[in-house]
Amino acid sequence: MHPTLLIGLILLLPLAGAAFSGLGGLAFPGLRRYKVLLGTLATLAVAVPFGLALWLFITYSGEPLVARFFTWMAAGGLELAFQYRIDELSLVMTLIVTGVGALIHLYSIGYMYEDRGYWRYFSYLNLFIFMMLNLVLADNLALLFLGWEGVGLCSYLLIGFWYEDFKNSEAANKAFIVNRVGDAAFLLAMFLLFRESGSLDFGTLLADPTTLPAGVVSVAVLLLFIGATGKSAQIPLFVWLPDAMAGPTPVSALIHAATMVTSGLYLFARISPLALAAPGILMVVALVGALTALMAATIALTQYDIKKVLAYSTVSQLGYMFMAAGVGAFFVSIFHVLTHAFFKACLFLGSGSVIHAMHHVEHALHARGHHGHLDPQDMRNMGGLGRFMPATRTTYLIATLAIAGFPLTAGFFSKDEILFKAFEYGYNGHTYAWVVWALGVVTALLTAFYMMRSYVLTFEGVPRWPMADQVHPHESPATMTLPLWILAALSLVGGFVGLPSVIAHGEWNLIHHYLGTSGGGPVAEPALHAHVPLAVEWALIGLGIGIALIGLYWSWSVYRRYGLAYDERLRQRLGTLYQLWAAKYYWDELYDRTVVQPLLRFARNGLAVFDQRIIDGAVNGTARLMAQLGQRVRHVQTGVVQAYAVAIVLGVALVLMLMLFG
Repeated sequence: MHPTLLIGLILLLPLAGAAFSGLGGLAFPGLRRYKVLLGTLATLAVAVPFGLALWLFITYSGEPLVARFFTWMAAGGLELAFQYRIDELSLVMTLIVTGVGALIHLYSIGYMYEDRGYWRYFSYLNLFIFMMLNLVLADNLALLFLGWEGVGLCSYLLIGFWYEDFKNSEAANKAFIVNRVGDAAFLLAMFLLFRESGSLDFGTLLADPTTLPAGVVSVAVLLLFIGATGKSAQIPLFVWLPDAMAGPTPVSALIHAATMVTSGLYLFARISPLALAAPGILMVVALVGALTALMAATIALTQYDIKKVLAYSTVSQLGYMFMAAGVGAFFVSIFHVLTHAFFKACLFLGSGSVIHAMHHVEHALHARGHHGHLDPQDMRNMGGLGRFMPATRTTYLIATLAIAGFPLTAGFFSKDEILFKAFEYGYNGHTYAWVVWALGVVTALLTAFYMMRSYVLTFEGVPRWPMADQVHPHESPATMTLPLWILAALSLVGGFVGLPSVIAHGEWNLIHHYLGTSGGGPVAEPALHAHVPLAVEWALIGLGIGIALIGLYWSWSVYRRYGLAYDERLRQRLGTLYQLWAAKYYWDELYDRTVVQPLLRFARNGLAVFDQRIIDGAVNGTARLMAQLGQRVRHVQTGVVQAYAVAIVLGVALVLMLMLFG
């Protein structure tokens, strides 16, 4: 099969699935009853593209392939086409999007089965995959931006899926509006780059960035980074992502693991030759990433909503990825995108399995006469779930070990590589990289601690829900546990594609050789002149192992012994600092006081007055004028035939005069 046809199928199958579920369910309401059929077809619409992408990956010759379908728009010197690129980077991202996305679709068949909006949910989910594929396969910035906006739209639809609850609609609005700030910066970057280069095609933009003025490159990369802080949830535009938990849990898994939040990292890897030409901006990227990673990790320590813990964990891990990009290790940021997709999807889907079980607990309690509300996401209502949900417990634990960097798990290899690259960059004279490395080390310890905390409070100890001796949760169905086992297995072995360079002199770092320019890939690398001594590399690996084990054991021991009481100990010991973390550094309050409320006051006191007096005044004034004219003119209609005859004669006389003398 021709590669161009394969690319077309990879793109169009999810779109066809979205149309079938959405338009079919809308036009033929009876179709909505066939839930298994809808879920299966929607899953196949993503699983088949994964198989096609895998075939492209296996048969890829090493030469980039560009498939042009049709011209999108052409005006003057601007010509944009629906043109897609197959190379090492786009293949890796396509496999992540379709592979993890297919597992999330399969999981959703069981998780969403009882929801009356089942057909609409799968339509949105397929559309999300289609938009993300446009983003990662695009061969020009404009088409990438189309996918960029598309995933923003789909996230709005899915975060606010249960729109009857105002909180969900509010969270969807927040995500949409915050991302528009970053998207405006992205647009400005495109205008600037087109003005200077005359093209938005990657082949032209990235061929030789030195031909562009250095100042232009720096401003463009900075604007693109601002755009990335929106989609990939970095300071200062990260505030939407924790609230995005309002949607169904599989949506959270899709956003956090395989689609939207990875967009910014993919963008930076794609424009890596351009980014390396702006070293000052890369310093900003690295420092923002490091600060975001540490900030989100401290907030996660104080959360009780299991999905909020995982949400802030995602913000923190994205910070790690930007740390790698900021020290020029773009291929490592994609490596962590890959491993993070495995263990974060497993964690979110595991939390969804827990929430699914706790909903049944709440229903059972109501059936027994207990009418109090039980928050199914609050870990304070859980405990002891491991004995009732062994598959969910085991897979969640494996993913917890992976994100903490337990030796030989997927997260161990990618996290260790990020810290090593930051250290190496500092070793080569970039002083800020030492700060980045130190913040990364502290964040790694906190990550191991708060993730093991979430595991222990959820699955270990004694049950903390009412009537726990009478009401027991149950394990999720196979459609939900099978994806968990697959993702858990990948969380264990997925990191072996990127073994540390110190092992076998880096010959087995497959992800590096596949993506990096040293192996002929599209992801640029900085020129480093000093190599870290082997003894230091081994010491850094030992430090990474020690941090992970200390954080995991410390959290396991204190929460197994004290349970929730240990949080109170932390609150007392840390005092104001703990309160600052629990309040999420008051970011939302800051935006509310400095942006939201001033805009609302301006709208009420300024725009509302203008709207009422000028806009409404003009419309209402026109209506009053017409009414008054009507009042005057209506007197002409007297009903007297002689008056009408006189008017006709005068009119004819006037016309004759105009014809004769005009």
